[in-house]
Amino acid sequence: MTQAANATTQSGYANPDVLVSTEWVAEHLNDPNIRLLESNEDPLLYDTGHIPGALKIDWQEDLNDPLVRDYIGKEQFEKLLSRLGVSNDTTVIFYGDKSNWWATYAFWVFQLFGHTNAKILNGGRQKWINEGRELTRDVPKVEPAQYRAKDRDDARIRAFRNDVLAHQEAGKPLVDVRSPAEYKGELLHMANYPQEGALRGGHIRGARNVPWARAANEDGSFKSADELRAIYEKEQGLNPNDDIVAYCRIGERSSHSWFVLTYLLGYPSVRNYDGSWTEWGNAVNVPIEK
Repeated sequence: MTQAANATTQSGYANPDVLVSTEWVAEHLNDPNIRLLESNEDPLLYDTGHIPGALKIDWQEDLNDPLVRDYIGKEQFEKLLSRLGVSNDTTVIFYGDKSNWWATYAFWVFQLFGHTNAKILNGGRQKWINEGRELTRDVPKVEPAQYRAKDRDDARIRAFRNDVLAHQEAGKPLVDVRSPAEYKGELLHMANYPQEGALRGGHIRGARNVPWARAANEDGSFKSADELRAIYEKEQGLNPNDDIVAYCRIGERSSHSWFVLTYLLGYPSVRNYDGSWTEWGNAVNVPIEK
């Protein structure tokens, strides 16, 4: 990937190649080694129009186990990627709505299985549409691929409830990426969403509130590295040596913040607590603050 093709290399990120620009994607729509995957909060949005050649990732149907509250296993992941025409050598480009928060969620799940050949379209669906670029309702037909996944590695980038309990008891930094009203316990979900999913409101004891969307510009793209450091380091006092756990309500918004801290700022030890508030706010005898 050339610097000219990807303007995001000018933003001072620790790993600039994890992002691709709308211009770069437009130039590579017919590249057989690329697979575009759209992941949105509303899976039906894909059907109204998507980038030519893109396939849909349904975050509920494709990535989550239908019975246990967990992600799909190795065998199901292999079947999913094979169906999507993704081989181990395929470069996967994720994009979606809402400043790519669901795209980074899918990206994070793919990392659990070690598919590191993955990138995010900077600005996502919103920026592509704002620039007047082509959309289609045609669903591409792809040849099934052969994909061999690694065993799912939860320990490296995923935190469970007991991990979080130990983390907060040790005084290590927790980042609550929800809205201030959720953090304060005034809401159980974002405004204008059904207020359900937890019996108690508030936040995990000691967590700092850094709403995920602060990392995004109005066009859906990520803020520059200097702007992100101003938020996370100058304002919140975090540093790259910290062992950090991020959480939200079900782990989707916090995957966006996990991506920012891990890839754009280069923090080596960041985990996403996907149980998040729907688990913590319903658990018996866990510490809650308001």
